[in-house]
Amino acid sequence: MSESPWLVVIDPQAIFASPDSAWGSPFFGEAIHRIRKLADAFGDRVLVTRWMPTADRSTSWGAYFAAWPFADQPPTDPLFDLVPEAIGLSPHPTLDLPTFGKWGPEIEAIVGHGARIVLAGVSTDCCVISTALAAADAGAHVTIAADACAGSTAENHAAAMQVMGLYPPQITISDTSSVLAAR
Repeated sequence: MSESPWLVVIDPQAIFASPDSAWGSPFFGEAIHRIRKLADAFGDRVLVTRWMPTADRSTSWGAYFAAWPFADQPPTDPLFDLVPEAIGLSPHPTLDLPTFGKWGPEIEAIVGHGARIVLAGVSTDCCVISTALAAADAGAHVTIAADACAGSTAENHAAAMQVMGLYPPQITISDTSSVLAAR
């Protein structure tokens, strides 16, 4: 395992950034500037994910898409595009996954087993927390750049941070300045 951490940017997509989207975070604009700073510092050790609406509708995802029909679109819909500020954050291909949590064999194959990762992105209270908990369970050392994450609401962001904060030493809550200072 390399000691140098990886930055994993969770789902910086139009569907989560646009104020016109039912899933748009009002805090995305603040977070993306910090994400960019982090990505610049991490260089080629950056991965970017996208949530894609490709899950099997015969599972619980069928009910999910029935509840959120605006998101039940083809993967080519512009809703799922990276926001312009996220294009070029990583030299690696974007990891497109149909799950809330992005940790799995795709990321672990790149970063390594037991890797050190820093998470940033959206939504703190869905995809970020799902990724963090799964990564910690798999043995990764997880740092959350809290101010580089955007929740659905300020309250939900705080609640997700509180829950993730219950998992030390596997999950550490930090901020952009501290992550950059540790580089």
